[in-house]
Amino acid sequence: MKKWLSNIGPGTLVTAAFIGPGTVTVCTLAGVNFGFTLLWALVLSIVACIVLQEMAARLGVITQNGLSEVVRSQLKNNAVVKWVFIGVIISAIFVGNAAYEAGNISGGVLGLSTILGSPNIELGGVSMNYMSIIIGLVAFVLLYIGNYKVLERSLVVLVLLMSIAFIVTAIATKPDLSLVFKGFVPEIDSEKLFTIIGLIGTTVVPYNLFLHASLVKEKWNDPAQLPFARKDTIIAIVVGGVMSMAIIIAGAAIQNTEVNNAADLAKSMEPIFGSAAKYVLSLGLFAAGITSAITAPLAAAYVVKGCLGWEVGLKSAKFRMVWIFILLLGVIFSSLGIKSIEVIQFAQITNGILLPVIAGFLLWVMNRKELLGKYTNSKTQNAIGSLIVLVTLFLGIRSIWKVIENL
Repeated sequence: MKKWLSNIGPGTLVTAAFIGPGTVTVCTLAGVNFGFTLLWALVLSIVACIVLQEMAARLGVITQNGLSEVVRSQLKNNAVVKWVFIGVIISAIFVGNAAYEAGNISGGVLGLSTILGSPNIELGGVSMNYMSIIIGLVAFVLLYIGNYKVLERSLVVLVLLMSIAFIVTAIATKPDLSLVFKGFVPEIDSEKLFTIIGLIGTTVVPYNLFLHASLVKEKWNDPAQLPFARKDTIIAIVVGGVMSMAIIIAGAAIQNTEVNNAADLAKSMEPIFGSAAKYVLSLGLFAAGITSAITAPLAAAYVVKGCLGWEVGLKSAKFRMVWIFILLLGVIFSSLGIKSIEVIQFAQITNGILLPVIAGFLLWVMNRKELLGKYTNSKTQNAIGSLIVLVTLFLGIRSIWKVIENL
C-alpha cells in the first residue's frame, strides 16, 4: 500500500477537481435528457483532457514552473498584452472558482442531508445551512495544513469512494448494453449543443491546466521522471472518465424528466435501488463536493501566485488569503441557500468557451524550444492538440451564436 501511494501524483487532484457536483449535475442531465447518446462526447472530453493535462504536466516537470508563471515569462516583452491576458485569466478563475465553490459545498451538503436530514437552522431570523459551514471547515483544515502529501492522500481516499458509489449505482440500473455501445457513435444536433459543451467544460477544466502544471513540481523535478507523470495523468483521468460515464448511465435510467439537479438524482433512484443505494450515492455526492471544495480554492491561489509573480509557498499568508477568500465565498453562498445549479451550469459552459483560449496558449508554449528543449510537442501531439482547440473553438462559437439567436 505504501509503495502504491508513493506512485500516485497530482493526477488524482485533477480528477478530484473535475468530478464535482457540476459534473454530477451535467452528466445526470445528459443521461436524463438524451439517454446514452452523448457518451461519445464524454470520450472526446476524456481524450482532450489527457492530451492537454499531459502537456501541462510536462511543462511543470521540465520548467519547474506553473502555466501562469510561464505566461508572465513568455509575454514579458509586451506589457499591455501580458497584463490584459493576466487580467482575463485572474478574473475568469475568480468568478468561475467562486461559482464552483458554492456548488461544490452545496453538493457535499446534498450528500450529507440525505443521511442526516435537513441542514437548515434559524439564527436571528436568518435560515443558515450548518452543513455548508462544516464542509467549509474540513476544506479549510486540509488546505491550512499546507502539506501536499496530506492533501494528495486525503483526495485519493475520497476519489475511491466516489468511484465505488457512482459505478455501483450505474451497474444497478442494468442498462441495455447495445444502446450503451450506440452512445459512442458521434451525433450532434442543436438541442444537444449546450450539453456537449457542458460535458467538455466539466471534464477539461481550464483551471486544472494551471493546477496540474503547478503541482507536478511538488512531486517530480527531473525530466527522467516524466513517464511517472504521464502514467499518473492517464490513469487518474481515465478513472474520472469512467465515473462520469457511470453518472450518465445512471441518469439515463431515471424516468422523471423533471430532474434539475443532483439531489433529484438521489430521490428519483430510490424506487429502483431502495434506501441502501441512496446512501451509497449520498456518499459519492459528499466525496464529489468535498474534493472539489479543496481543489477549486487551491487552483485559484496557484493561478494568482503565478500571474503576480509571488515567490511564496503553500503556507504563506498571501497564498492562504486567496484560497480563504474563494472558500469563504462558497460557504456564504451555500449556507444562505442561494441556488447554485444554474450558476454551475453557466460556469461549465463558460469553461467550454474559455478552453480554446487557454488550450491555444498552452499549445503555443509547448512548441517553444528555448523553454522546453527536446521536450517540445511532437507532430502527433501538435496535430491532436490543434484538433482539440479547433473543435472546442467551433463548439464555443456555435453556442455564442445560438445564445444571440435566442435573444
